[in-house]
Amino acid sequence: MASRGTIKAGANFNASADAEVLYKAMKGLGTDEDSILQLLTARSNPQRQEIKAAYKTLHGKDLIHDLKGELGGKFETLIVALMTPPTAYDVTLLRNAIKGAGTDEKVLVEILASRTPQQVKDIVAAYRQEYDDDLEEDVCGDTSGHFKRLLVILLQANRQTGIQEGNIESDAQALLKAGEEKFGTDEQSFVTILGNRSAEHLRKVFDAYMKMSGYEMEESIQRETSGSLRDLLLAVVKCAKSVPAYFAETLYHAMKGAGTDDNTLIRVMVTRCEVDMLDIRAEFRKLFACSLHSMIKGDASGHYCKALLLLCGGDDA
Repeated sequence: MASRGTIKAGANFNASADAEVLYKAMKGLGTDEDSILQLLTARSNPQRQEIKAAYKTLHGKDLIHDLKGELGGKFETLIVALMTPPTAYDVTLLRNAIKGAGTDEKVLVEILASRTPQQVKDIVAAYRQEYDDDLEEDVCGDTSGHFKRLLVILLQANRQTGIQEGNIESDAQALLKAGEEKFGTDEQSFVTILGNRSAEHLRKVFDAYMKMSGYEMEESIQRETSGSLRDLLLAVVKCAKSVPAYFAETLYHAMKGAGTDDNTLIRVMVTRCEVDMLDIRAEFRKLFACSLHSMIKGDASGHYCKALLLLCGGDDA
């Protein structure tokens, strides 16, 4: 499948030449942030890893360490994120979400709801390698109830494939009985069905559910559940319907209103720029009264803004 990303591998790539550009940008007094951001947003992640290796070979120094020494604030966070391999980045995000002060449920929800089963398997393996810890155990030690159970199901990365025609009606019926038609909610049915069925199967189930109940799946979840479980169930449903639309919404909510959730903005722009940013932009334009480009422009400033706009890749005015 062709990448729907905005960031592509640079042509006529020369890792050593790029390493020199970065070295010069940081040498002496002052830092040439423009050169750094223009270069790194014009290279793919695998190319950036080669630049990192070339930099050490040529200068005997760690590129990330030097970048951290020269840059600051949100711009530094963004550049360091771009320099991190995708799986390693997800692993670091999850570790910080669990081991930081209090649990950052938002990060657990976003990563485990949106990544493919293979990506989740890679994350679990890389987490063990990096920290010599079991991601599932760490997640379980930090969460509880049905929220915990659904996270554990997602960590198994055993989602079914294809559509089980014979189960569409019965799945929809089970969800209806577990929620709208029951006094109190049987969360386990939601957790089992939403955690195990394929995205294409779930889309059919949601259609059947709508016909039976007159409600969108999300409406029922909003009404029948609460807290972290609600957030996770909604994310799973939205990702089953459309991962790009899920991220378009995530970006919109990170920027709308007073104050910006920069951690979310950075996380989504970095993790999706080589995957499906073009689709995210299209969904954003459809869902909201403005383009992603214009919203970032109105929300961020300086080199940080410039780099985010390059990851966004264009305006859909």
